[in-house]
Amino acid sequence: MEHQLSRRAFTLGAGVLGVSALTTRSARAATDNVWAQRAVSSYKAMQRYLYLGAAGDDMYLETYPKQPGDNTYSYVFPLREATAATIDINRLPPSLGRYSADVTARFEALSHYWDASRGAYDSYPPAPYGSAGDPFYDDNTIVGLEFVRQYQFSRQTDLLDKAKQVFTFVTTAWDDDPAHPLPGGMHWVDASWNTIKATNVTSLAAELAAHLFELTRERDYLDWAQRSYDWVREAMRQSAGLYYNSVDFSGTIDKTLWSYNSGSMIGAATLLHRVTGAGSYLNLALADADAALSYWTENDRYYDQPAIFNAILFANLLLLDSVRHEARFRQAIAHYADLIWARNRDASTGLFSFQASGGGAPDPNVRPQTVEHSAAIQIFALLGWRPTDYSYVA
Repeated sequence: MEHQLSRRAFTLGAGVLGVSALTTRSARAATDNVWAQRAVSSYKAMQRYLYLGAAGDDMYLETYPKQPGDNTYSYVFPLREATAATIDINRLPPSLGRYSADVTARFEALSHYWDASRGAYDSYPPAPYGSAGDPFYDDNTIVGLEFVRQYQFSRQTDLLDKAKQVFTFVTTAWDDDPAHPLPGGMHWVDASWNTIKATNVTSLAAELAAHLFELTRERDYLDWAQRSYDWVREAMRQSAGLYYNSVDFSGTIDKTLWSYNSGSMIGAATLLHRVTGAGSYLNLALADADAALSYWTENDRYYDQPAIFNAILFANLLLLDSVRHEARFRQAIAHYADLIWARNRDASTGLFSFQASGGGAPDPNVRPQTVEHSAAIQIFALLGWRPTDYSYVA
C-alpha cells in the first residue's frame, strides 16, 4: 500500500521531501498502469484464442490450438480460473465494471457444469454438453469462492445462495471413518476410487466457510472453518508456511509441497482473524506468510510451480496485506509477474505457456492452457488493483 504522507509534504515546492513524495506516487501510478495494461492485453489474448464465445455457450478450450481428440470444452477448473480472471479484470481502476457482461457470461458458462442430481459442479459438463465427470471437492470449493467474491461486489443474493449450496456439498467430503489415519480432513473427489484426504480441499473449504460465516453470521460455518483449518495445521504441516499435499487411507503422506497450499492456509488464518478478531490467527497467518515467502522466493523456486498455484498464493498474500500491510508481499509477486511476462509470453499471440508440469520456462511441445493463461491475468490484474480492494480477495 502506498505510504500515506501528510498534505504538508506536497506543499514543500522543490524541497527534497516534496519531490521524493511526488516521484514515489508517480512511479507507483505508472507501475500500476503497466500491470493493468498487461492484464487487459492478456485477457484479450485469452478471449481471442481460448474462448469459444456465444456459439460455444461461453465456454473455453482446454488448450490452444484445439487438436483432434481434444475435448470440446475445458474442464471446470480452467473455467473457474477464467472466471476469476474476468472478475479481476472487471475491478481494475479507473473504469470499474467495464467487463460486467463478461463476468455474467462466465457464471452462465459455469452453470453448464452443474449436476443437479449430485448438487455439485462436475469436472466436465453433463448432458447436453458432455459426458460429465466426477465432481472434485477442490473444484467445488474454488468455484464457491468465486460466487462469494462476486456477491461481495454485486450483492446478488442468488450468488450467495449458490455459494452456500456448493459448501453443503463440500461438507460431505469430511472423513469421519475411524479406521482411517489422521481422523478428519476432506476427501479429494466424490468417487469410489478416491483414496486420499487432500490439503487443498480442506484448507480452501476453511476459506469458503469463513467467508460464509462473515456474510451470514451462521455459527456452523465458523465451526467448519476452524475445524478444517485446524486439521490441516495439525495433520499436514511440514513447517511454518509449508504443508504436505495429502494423506491416503493407509497413512502414507504425499510430502509434495505446492505453493497454493501455503496460500490457502495463509488466507484461511487471515479470514479467521477477520471474522473472530483473534490476534492468534493473524500471528499464524503472518508466520506462514513469512516462511512461505522465504521458501518459495529462494532462487525463484516459485517459478517452477504451476502458475495457477502461485496465483492462489499471491491472492492470499494480498488478502493478508489488507489486514497487515507488508511491502514485500507485493514485491515478490511483481518479481514473479515480470519473470513470466519476459519468459513465458508468446509475443505473436500474447498467450502464456509453461512446462508440462505447469511451471518454469515454456516447452515448445506444450500448448498454452486456459488455466495457466488465466493465472497470468489474475496476477497482473491484482497488481493493478487499488490496495483498498484487497479485502475482497477470496
